[in-house]
Amino acid sequence: MAVKELNSKEQHYADTREEAGGIVEEAKDDVYLTSFKISEKHNKYGTYFLVDLAFSYDTPREIMESAASRKEVEEVTEHHEGVEYSVNPDGTTEVVPGQLEMDEINANEGDEE
Repeated sequence: MAVKELNSKEQHYADTREEAGGIVEEAKDDVYLTSFKISEKHNKYGTYFLVDLAFSYDTPREIMESAASRKEVEEVTEHHEGVEYSVNPDGTTEVVPGQLEMDEINANEGDEE
């Protein structure tokens, strides 16, 4: 069972509104950013800013759909073992060039004991 991170939240501290804006601008480069909030706070030492960032990476549905599509691709790409051939419109068949000749196949049939 794979563990996937679905979302995360970050909180940053800034002394000035400009620093807080810089943190938000840097976070906007991330395609997974879903929301941000700048809060002005006060205490006995002065004013500061908290920047809350929320990121969403995937939903369970997206993860399950991508896993199902990967399985479909794996099933389609199964390799065929044997001799490749094509059927002509008149009903005759042709073996793809570069494969074993019929004499070589008949010679190898007795070796399987």
